[in-house]
Amino acid sequence: MRNGVSTDRLIKDLHSVARDAEDLVKATAGEATEQVREARGRLVSTLETAEETCTALQGRAVAATGRVLRQHPLQTMGVAFGIGILIGVLVNRGNSRS
Repeated sequence: MRNGVSTDRLIKDLHSVARDAEDLVKATAGEATEQVREARGRLVSTLETAEETCTALQGRAVAATGRVLRQHPLQTMGVAFGIGILIGVLVNRGNSRS
């Protein structure tokens, strides 16, 4: 379960970095110095690679989750049931205090 949480967080972080980098590329579009042009080119290339990696990682995470669900259906239902009971107890406890 810990790997799933880490993967989700990594995917979100990669998307955030990509958005920020794209904003930076747009903001420096009018810069004419050679250094800025080279840096923008490297950044665009890195962004393309990062997007491909993120897409592949997302696909592997979905496949792994599906595989675990198929291999352990009863355990998965048990965990989901337990989480549902816990949420129900917490919601009812909150309602009884009001």
